[in-house]
Amino acid sequence: MATTLLKLTTIFSLFISIFIAFHTQRALSYDADDDEHYILDAPFSSTRLRSRFLASIKKGTHCDPNNNNVCNGVSANNGTSLLNCCKTHCRNVLGDRNNCGLCGSKCGLGELCCGGTCTNVAYNTTNCGKCGKGCLSGLRCQYGFCGYA
Repeated sequence: MATTLLKLTTIFSLFISIFIAFHTQRALSYDADDDEHYILDAPFSSTRLRSRFLASIKKGTHCDPNNNNVCNGVSANNGTSLLNCCKTHCRNVLGDRNNCGLCGSKCGLGELCCGGTCTNVAYNTTNCGKCGKGCLSGLRCQYGFCGYA
């Protein structure tokens, strides 16, 4: 009886461990930016598209790179985004680490895509810690902080 109870407890704990590991992996792989929309700088020339929401493209929208697509070369978010159809999804080549500057160009470890260029934000004085965060004159960027002592 005791060995049966021990076996059931072991099986149950393994099942719970696998369930927690799967749930944690799924939670970590969720990209919070998936719900974002790119607001187009120049809405499509259709008289039916009058709403701001309709003049946008959801991040990761499905596209076909072989056709002249909805997101190829489209400027969005006041010029801070340039959308291209990478594989089968719309991507911002000015800020996407996996498609920096052009589709398939990945940034290295510790780099972010700042304006279409892979940048080491730990030591770059014009992009210190994140894109666009510049250090004051005379301060160096170290470990992503301006003037780190």
